[in-house]
Amino acid sequence: MSTSDQDRSVDTPIPAPDVDTAAEVEAETEVEAEAEGEAEAEGEAEGRRLTPRQARRLRIALSSVGMVAMAVVLGLRIASRSSVLVVGVYGLALILCGVVIELSRNGRTRLGSWLLTVGLVAAIGSDWLLIP
Repeated sequence: MSTSDQDRSVDTPIPAPDVDTAAEVEAETEVEAEAEGEAEAEGEAEGRRLTPRQARRLRIALSSVGMVAMAVVLGLRIASRSSVLVVGVYGLALILCGVVIELSRNGRTRLGSWLLTVGLVAAIGSDWLLIP
């Protein structure tokens, strides 16, 4: 046994490391993101970038517009040609828009952007290719 082991008694508690709770870490992250966004807004006059909060709101707005557009197209397609395939394609597009809204609310804006773009292109492409 080393000298440091002998100095400590068996009943002496070992100090716990300083652990932040998830809420504290999240609050610090939001504060840092807002401070970073403000610094970017002040520092970049010509090349403006969106703050994370603005990016989330933009994706939510785009997903909502996409959802409304898909609902209108679904209504028009059902009126002209009632088919299970039409309901399936545009129903999946509506569900995809809802998933993208939830992803954006949870901070996954890049993933949401890719899913929204690829999903809506796939829905329109499948409408053009599959549905007569």
